[in-house]
Amino acid sequence: MLNILRKFKDKRIAMLGFGIENRAFLKWTRKHKIECEIIICDQKKDLRLLYPEFNQENINWNLGSDFDKNLKQYDIILRVPGYPLFKPEIKKALRAGVKITSPTKLFFEFSPTKNIIGVTGTKGKGTTSGLIVEIIFMANKKVYWGGNIGIPIFDFFDKLKKTDYVVLELSSFQLEDLEASPRIGVITNLSQEHLKPADPVNPNYHKSMKEYTDAKLNIIKHQKKNSIAVINKKIKFKNKKLGSGKKIYFTKSDIESRLVGEHNKENIAAAAEAAKAIGIREAVIKKGVKKFKGLEHRIEFIGKYNRNKYYDDSFATTPESSVIALKSFDAPIILLAGGADKGSSFKKFAREIKKRTRFTVLLNGKATPRLKKELGRIGYMDMQNVDSMKEAVRLARKQAKTEDVVLLSPACASFGMFNNYKERGDLFKKEVKE
Repeated sequence: MLNILRKFKDKRIAMLGFGIENRAFLKWTRKHKIECEIIICDQKKDLRLLYPEFNQENINWNLGSDFDKNLKQYDIILRVPGYPLFKPEIKKALRAGVKITSPTKLFFEFSPTKNIIGVTGTKGKGTTSGLIVEIIFMANKKVYWGGNIGIPIFDFFDKLKKTDYVVLELSSFQLEDLEASPRIGVITNLSQEHLKPADPVNPNYHKSMKEYTDAKLNIIKHQKKNSIAVINKKIKFKNKKLGSGKKIYFTKSDIESRLVGEHNKENIAAAAEAAKAIGIREAVIKKGVKKFKGLEHRIEFIGKYNRNKYYDDSFATTPESSVIALKSFDAPIILLAGGADKGSSFKKFAREIKKRTRFTVLLNGKATPRLKKELGRIGYMDMQNVDSMKEAVRLARKQAKTEDVVLLSPACASFGMFNNYKERGDLFKKEVKE
């Protein structure tokens, strides 16, 4: 810890974006009374009112449209993952000798434990990292879970010991400037889905599949010979540096699980290989997988009511994700879909809806008319618009026959009717249970 304290002592530090990771790190610096000046730089003008606990000595604010101007005046910049590295302001700062880092980079530089398992991928990284945590816990080892799942690393940094394990879900934005790789690096899959236009809460700035892939590959690119890379066998890398670690390729696992869908068999296989890599026995792996209930809002089983099974897949904000959800069930489906527009094509999704659903409840939003039009083109007419989640669940219940599955898998972003996918999923669960 002394090394990280020395790095920041008497420095002028800009927090470029005041997201959850930077907030956690700021709390950590205050806790350890690091003698440095912190400037919070963010485009949101009202942040100072939202976080009055940070209105204290040695913390200054640069808010509004000019928040990222003249970055070369600082010694160190801590950027949030959502701030692009290619911006001219960053390049000017680098030329002036400013150090650009992030809480994720600092963790890899100063972590007291090297037992780090990093998980990335277009889809499945949350479920896979959750499975790994459950398995390690089942093996009676101390484990911490953080990263892109919403648990900032510096919330638990002080608790870490050399023998502890840390499982990190890592996004491409956290990985793109990483100069060190975890001892175990897992890549669940790679697809172009992330390059689609994104909603305001989840911005995307990767310009090409190559740039996106290169960012993801940092999870294994810097591995040494004693490291292990766990990679989906479907991924084809051409002329890419994959690091010096041992390569293990996975396909699907038949381990008994509560998780539905073929895609989750791949996630289980990835988690099992990562667990084997740190010496966990097969019997313990099976117990951990069997116990794992899955993550909230990701084809989450809510319960069985009136002989119908209800599932919350609010996390599915693209047609590709919702197609995977539809394919996860053999029973006829009453689908809840639609919402805000991310510019996605609904052609494949519409065909899958026609093949697998009995009825579709359409949640109002800017993308919904396009989805409705696509369904109409292929002769699918069993659908109806609704203006609230309460109305949606009532209609779904009315349309469902014995043993049907009722599935919320919107294929669209949530903003409009809902603040985010979590609120959408929570409201769905509330209405179902009531």
